[in-house]
Amino acid sequence: MPDFEFAYDLTLDEGRRRAAVLEAIGDDWDPIAALEQERQAYDMLYSDLDADQQRIYDELVRVGVLPDRTVTRAAD
Repeated sequence: MPDFEFAYDLTLDEGRRRAAVLEAIGDDWDPIAALEQERQAYDMLYSDLDADQQRIYDELVRVGVLPDRTVTRAAD
């Protein structure tokens, strides 16, 4: 049986996918506001931890399961 080379260009499919995502998001989507809301949600989620919860949280950050939120992030 001969070897077959198969190639499929995903460019058109990727364009359709991106158009569908942008259509679903809508015209009023504000990415800066969405990121700020996400930051506020994390602040609420990890606030008021008791000592045992804080210890577990710190351990998860130390081993890399959760991101270290005390570090200021910059775009690469």
